[in-house]
Amino acid sequence: MADYFPPIEPTHKGYLKVSELHEIYYEESGNPEGKAILFLHGGPGSGTQPYHRQYFDPDFYRIVLFDQRGCGLSRPHGELRENTSRDLVEDIEKLRRHLSIDSWIVFGGSWGSTLALLYALHAPERVNALILRGIFLCTQDEIDWFIGGGAARFFPENWEKFLSVLPKDTAPQEIVRSYYALFNSEDEATRNAACLAWAGWEGSLLCLDPAPSSPRAEDDEGEADALYKAIAISKIECHYFLNNELDKAGSIILKQQAKIADIPCFIVNGRYDMICPPETAWKLARGFRNCELQIAPLAGHSSGEEEIAEALLSAVERYKRYAR
Repeated sequence: MADYFPPIEPTHKGYLKVSELHEIYYEESGNPEGKAILFLHGGPGSGTQPYHRQYFDPDFYRIVLFDQRGCGLSRPHGELRENTSRDLVEDIEKLRRHLSIDSWIVFGGSWGSTLALLYALHAPERVNALILRGIFLCTQDEIDWFIGGGAARFFPENWEKFLSVLPKDTAPQEIVRSYYALFNSEDEATRNAACLAWAGWEGSLLCLDPAPSSPRAEDDEGEADALYKAIAISKIECHYFLNNELDKAGSIILKQQAKIADIPCFIVNGRYDMICPPETAWKLARGFRNCELQIAPLAGHSSGEEEIAEALLSAVERYKRYAR
C-alpha cells in the first residue's frame, strides 16, 4: 500500500451558503497556520471522503476539502438547479474568501482536474500550483469513449448491464437523454435502478487493479449509503452531459490554456485509464511551460491504485516548494 499519512479528523468544519438554494459542506484539517492546499473531488457528483485528507502532510499543510453542489454532505443532496461549472468555480472563490486564504495549491482528479483548471483560468493569481490526476477535458471524443460505447469494447458485460434499464431500441446518441428521463421518473424504484446502473458502469471502469491501495471504507458501506452516493453522481453527471456543461468547460480550457501556462503543474494518468485515456493528459501537459507528466504504466483511473497514489503523494511533497 502507498505510504499515506495517518488518518486525521477535521480541525474545523461547517456549511457555507453559496446561493439561496445551495449550502456547501467544507472542512479544514492539518496545520491551521500551514500552507493552504485545496482538494477537488471528481464526478461531477462524487464527494469527499475522510481518506482524502491523508494525501497531505498535516504538519505542513492547511488542508481544505469541500463537497460540490448537490454532493456528499452539501445541501440539498442531488440538486440540479443552479448547478453548473461556473457556479462551482465561483463557490471555490467564495470558500477561499470565507477562510481568508490568499492563495493555495489546487489538487484535483478526473472531473476535479477539470474544475481545477477552470478555477485556475478564473483566478490564476490564487493558484500556486496544480496537482492533477486522470485528466478529463470534456471533448466529444472523451464523452463518446466513456458513455458512447468506446470503453464498452473492453467491458461488454458491464455495458450490457448499463443498457439494461433503457428501452431496447435506444440509440447511442440518446443514452444520456434516456437516462435523464429515468432519473426524473415518478416511480422511485425506476429512479433508483437507473442511478445504480449508471454508477455501476462508471465504477466498473475505475481500476485496472481490482484491489486499490487507498485506505477507503466504501467496501463496508451498506446499500443505503451506496444508493445515496449513486443518486448524486448519476444525476449530476448526466445533467452536466445533457446540458453541455462538460463540453463548455473543455472548450474554455483548450482555448485559454495559455493564460495559465506558467503555473507549475504535475499530472499523473494511468496508462490503462478506461474513463480518461492518457492522450488527453499528454495534450494538456504540452500546453504548460513547467509541467511534470507521469504515465503510470500499470494503473487505471482510480486515485487509490498503487502507482497513482504513490505519484500523487510524491508530488504533494515535492510541491511544498510552491506553497505560499
